[in-house]
Amino acid sequence: MAAKRTATAVWEHDLIHGHGTVKGTSGALGEMGVSWAARTEAPGGKTSPEELLAAAHASCFSMALSAGLGRMQKPPERLNVSATATFDKVGDGWKVTTMELEVTGKVPNITAAEFEQAAQAASQGCPISGALKGNVVISVRAKLG
Repeated sequence: MAAKRTATAVWEHDLIHGHGTVKGTSGALGEMGVSWAARTEAPGGKTSPEELLAAAHASCFSMALSAGLGRMQKPPERLNVSATATFDKVGDGWKVTTMELEVTGKVPNITAAEFEQAAQAASQGCPISGALKGNVVISVRAKLG
């Protein structure tokens, strides 16, 4: 059975001076403020679609990498993943141009080369990567630590 997840957003006023909120319906994400300034300038305690996309990608990638390492019989003790989405003006519009994934792993009995290979495979197999593929440049840096 397919899993469906829902989030809702409310926006008030024009783009530049307006503001809004976003929340997930699961209850795990409380209501968070969003604004154009949070997307293009300083967050000011608010989030942005790009930050939420980065959070989704970091969590998805960490699960995909954990699964891959498990299949290698080298389950991780810990994976620290950072995802950075770049939101930039392209032509007359705005676009998420890149997603940079960085992972540091504590994985017993694995070489750096094996870990790098597993991280690259996870970036290809993660469903969020799949959703971005062909539209956003994704890079991965992996190291043991």
